[in-house]
Amino acid sequence: MRGDVNGQRERSTVVDVHGTVADGFEPVREAFVRNFQERGERGAAVAVHRDGEKVVDLWAGTSGPDTDEPWTEGTAQLVRSVTKGIVAAVPLLLQQRGQLDLDAPLSTYWPEAKAAGKERLLVRQVLSHRAGLPALDTPLTPAEALDGVSAPRALAAQTPAWEPGTAHGYHAMTYGWLLAELVLRATGRTVGRWIAEEIAGPLGLELWLGLPAAERHRVGRIGPVTAPPPPAAAGLRVRAKPSVTAAWEDPGSLTRRAFAAVAPPPAENAPDYQAAEVPASGGIATARALSRFYAALIGPVAGGRRLFAPATLTQARTEESAGPDRVLVVNTRFGPGHMLHGPSCPLLSRGSFGHPGRGGSLAFADPEAGIGFGYVTCGMQRNVTADPRAQALVRALRSCPAGD
Repeated sequence: MRGDVNGQRERSTVVDVHGTVADGFEPVREAFVRNFQERGERGAAVAVHRDGEKVVDLWAGTSGPDTDEPWTEGTAQLVRSVTKGIVAAVPLLLQQRGQLDLDAPLSTYWPEAKAAGKERLLVRQVLSHRAGLPALDTPLTPAEALDGVSAPRALAAQTPAWEPGTAHGYHAMTYGWLLAELVLRATGRTVGRWIAEEIAGPLGLELWLGLPAAERHRVGRIGPVTAPPPPAAAGLRVRAKPSVTAAWEDPGSLTRRAFAAVAPPPAENAPDYQAAEVPASGGIATARALSRFYAALIGPVAGGRRLFAPATLTQARTEESAGPDRVLVVNTRFGPGHMLHGPSCPLLSRGSFGHPGRGGSLAFADPEAGIGFGYVTCGMQRNVTADPRAQALVRALRSCPAGD
C-alpha cells in the first residue's frame, strides 16, 4: 500500500489529496485529481475494495461547496439515492433468511397497501420500480416526509399510475417509503435500525440511515455547483434528448411529480432531516463505508463477513426491468432493488449492480472483478444517474491492470 499522497502536483494545479492507493490502482488517484482540476469538484472521497481488501482510500477538498473546512479522513456525507442501494439489500437479506417472499403480494405484509387497485402488487414489483407508484396525488410536506407515518398512509391509498408489473419507472422518493414500511411490517424494526444492527454495526461501517446526534459533527454539507464546460479537445458536449428536457420542464409530468413527492423540497443539510430515516435519499456515509458495504455483498471482507449468499447475489443482479423508463424518460435497467449497468448508468461491467445519487455520489459492486466502489461528493451537479466525476473514476478503475 502506498503512503500519503498529500500535496501531489499534477499539471498546473496543486490538489491536496490525502489517503492511500495500492499498486496498480494509480489511475484512480489520477482521475480523482483531474476531477478537481477539470470537472468542478469541490470536496470528495473515493474508495475501492478488491476481494475484500481496501485498495483505494482518497479524500480532498472541502467538506462543503460553500466552506473552507477541509474534507478529512472521517468526513461523511449525505449520499442521496445511493441510499436506495443500501435499503434495497434489506429485503433480499430478509428473503435469504426466510423472513420475506419477494413473490408474495405486498399486502401479505402490509394489508392496507392493497387499496386502489393494488391487490396484485408483488413485493418483487416494488423492488424493481414496477409498482406504478412513483408520484403522489398530493405531495407531502417536509414535516410529513419525516414523521414515518404520512408517507406509507398516502402510498397505501394511492392509485397506481400504471397497472403494477406492466411497466417500470424510477420511484425517486416513494421507493424508500414503500420498502421501509415493508421492512417494518415484516420485522417490527425500522429499516434504519435494521441496517444499523444487521449491516453497519457488524461490518464497522461509517454509514447511517437516521444520523445519531453524536455523529453530527463529522457530516459535511451538500449544495449545488456548476459543472465547467468540457475542454475543446473533448469534442461536442452531449445534450439531453428533447423528450427528457420536456419531461423535466413540464410541472405535470410524471418525471417532475416523482421528484416533487415532497413539496417544498426538504432542507437536506438540516439536523432533523438527517436524523430522520428518509429511506430513498437520506443515507449518510463515507466512501470507504460504501465500498466496504458493496464488497461485503459479494464476498467476505477483512474483519467482517459476506452478506449475500451466492443465490441472493445472482438474484440481485438479475434483470427485472429494462427499456423505456416512464419517469426518467431514458432506458434504464433494474434488478430486484439495484440499478444495473447500462447506458444511463455505466458501471464497471455488465455484471455490476449498485446505485447512483442524484447530483454526484455513486456506489456499486462488480462480482467478476471482486470490486466494491464508493464515491461521495459535497458538490451536486445537474445529473441524475451518470455524474461526469463518478464516471471518470469508473473509467479509471476499468483501466487499472490490477482492477480488470
